[in-house]
Amino acid sequence: MDITTVAVLLLAVVVGISLGLLGGGGSILTVPLLTYVAGFPPKEAIAASLLVVGVTSVTSMLAHARRGNVQWRTGLLFGAAGMAGAFAGGLVGGHVPGTILMIAFAAMMIATAAAMIRGRRNGRAPEHDGTLKVGRTIVDGLVVGLVTGLVGAGGGFLVVPALVLLGGLPMSVAVGTSLLVIGMKSFAGLAGYLTSVSLDWGLVAAVTVAAVVGSLVGARLSNRVPEAALRRGFGYFVLVMGVFVLVQELPGVGGLVVAVVAGVVALAAVACRLAGTRCPVRSRVAAH
Repeated sequence: MDITTVAVLLLAVVVGISLGLLGGGGSILTVPLLTYVAGFPPKEAIAASLLVVGVTSVTSMLAHARRGNVQWRTGLLFGAAGMAGAFAGGLVGGHVPGTILMIAFAAMMIATAAAMIRGRRNGRAPEHDGTLKVGRTIVDGLVVGLVTGLVGAGGGFLVVPALVLLGGLPMSVAVGTSLLVIGMKSFAGLAGYLTSVSLDWGLVAAVTVAAVVGSLVGARLSNRVPEAALRRGFGYFVLVMGVFVLVQELPGVGGLVVAVVAGVVALAAVACRLAGTRCPVRSRVAAH
């Protein structure tokens, strides 16, 4: 086993911890890991990430369910709609240039990070029982599923904000429920991609096992971290990874400009939080 493979497996454990702790972030790490460290072409990395994230999410979700942190009705409805969107996205993604997929992946990460850092409007949860309306749940599931299948994102960085900001679920329950949704959508997206790409199944299986081990650790830690800190940490983490991917895909002056702009946005978000004022940054996720 060479040093690159060892590095890939160690980082896969971090992927699993992210999924178990945050209910997302698996694909955000897995796609860059397989692309820039393992050397997978973008489309193969996206397809492989769907398998890794799908298996890891289901494993971690079972641990969360034992703690009562999964809302099954909302998760199954959101996930079923997401599977349809993910399969369609996987079919389309297999025929889109890899660079475009990676740039779209990063842009979505940054937009969602802004929503999570900003938090709920006026800092209050919506006044309902935490269950999304059926029609809205189906629409959101289809849209998030399409993104999942298209760019290989398991959707946790979209599902968690949807469940927290729109559904009013506590962060711990949103994390557990998102893992159910992610698992369902990831396997549907993988099915779409496998119609046009092939994978190194040996390496993908090893990465999956390492990620599962990490997910069990992350699930045990999830109830021990304060909700507000978990949400903001999630947002900043997604922002950093989004900037990293953009810089990699837009080298030279373009990448530098993107990094500077994203850095300014991040600093503005931090300043707003410290000042206790309402940040002007809004995303589609937060605006609904």
